[in-house]
Amino acid sequence: MSKVVDRFLRYVKFDTKSCEESKSFPSTEGQIEFAKKLKKELENLGLEEITLDENGYLMATIPSNMDRKVKTVGFIAHMDTSPDVSGENVNPRLVENYDGRDIILNKEENIVLSPKDFSELKDYVGKTLIVTDGKTLLGADDKAGVAEIISAAEYLMEHKEIKHGKVRIGFTPDEEIGRGADRFDVKKFNADFAYTVDGGEIGEFAYENFNAAGFKLVVKGRSVHTGSAKNKMINSTTLSNEFIKSLPENEVPEKTEGYEGFYHMVGIMGKVEKTVLYYIIRDFDKENFEKRKETVKEIVDNLNKKYGEGTFTLNMCDQYYNMKGKFKDFMYVVDIAKKSYEEIGIKCNITPIRGGTDGARLSYMGLPTPNLFTGGHNFHGKFEYIPTFAMEKAYELILKIIENTSNI
Repeated sequence: MSKVVDRFLRYVKFDTKSCEESKSFPSTEGQIEFAKKLKKELENLGLEEITLDENGYLMATIPSNMDRKVKTVGFIAHMDTSPDVSGENVNPRLVENYDGRDIILNKEENIVLSPKDFSELKDYVGKTLIVTDGKTLLGADDKAGVAEIISAAEYLMEHKEIKHGKVRIGFTPDEEIGRGADRFDVKKFNADFAYTVDGGEIGEFAYENFNAAGFKLVVKGRSVHTGSAKNKMINSTTLSNEFIKSLPENEVPEKTEGYEGFYHMVGIMGKVEKTVLYYIIRDFDKENFEKRKETVKEIVDNLNKKYGEGTFTLNMCDQYYNMKGKFKDFMYVVDIAKKSYEEIGIKCNITPIRGGTDGARLSYMGLPTPNLFTGGHNFHGKFEYIPTFAMEKAYELILKIIENTSNI
């Protein structure tokens, strides 16, 4: 078993699920425990300038062994896993020499990873896959990225004959709940540019992502006993449904792809007296993004005119923006990556990120940071899996990018 795979299998045993309701930073204690473990590992490997701050940000340096100054490149991954599905007691399983048929993850609950549902499985016939036991997510997002970065660091520390400039690595908390870059110290990180290792299937490369906003809509009703409710009761759940139906029905995640944007209701809590809707808005185009926000505001205004001011209360805020615009003067960062993909024999599939990444916010904070693949599939769920060879290629890609950075 390769070192990167062995690391990954150890790392997923740490429960680092983040929690959106938490007021602490990081949001869960498990992330700090994992960070402490990684810090000790980096110390044992001989890295320098290792710091773990009170917010859970872990940084370290692979020192330069060159006699001239070159640009400093950074590699970043996040330590938390999605709160959507449990990350406790993860039991990964290796499926060796995959035969292209259904993989039974959990016989008792009839949970099956099938190429009928996930057709890309057919691309991995003959390969080794790491899958879940059908009870938890796997954690490839983003413990695969963590394992790939540290494995590359270990290789360079053991092979001093390989000439390279200074390399910075960073591991962040709470990326899955949108806080990953909140307290990231770009000045302290001190890299000229960086890459997040947080993407999906082998070959993916991204330097553009959604513009993102989120909103909370509170709908006020009036509860009256059903026996005497006529002309008196105002059912907030019914009014909420009117708002939901006012949005374009086909502009939702399950009906969009590529560069298409959407509205997505991520949660709803309600009774007659009060209903709360939680939504996110996503679009790659800034102008369309602003139009989507205006659409929501117009619907709310019209419903308040219909049912009375204050019936619908909207609280909306922007979350992050498309990082593509920040690469106008830094296309060499993209070119280094594209060249490195080619040199390790991987087709570079430039794909827009239909989501967010620490790199998007970091790019707006002055650190150009596109996103590399980890090799994983079906993140945030029980059907998550990752081919071992894809992890090994991601590790190889990191080393190649470091080499090419040292040559510019």
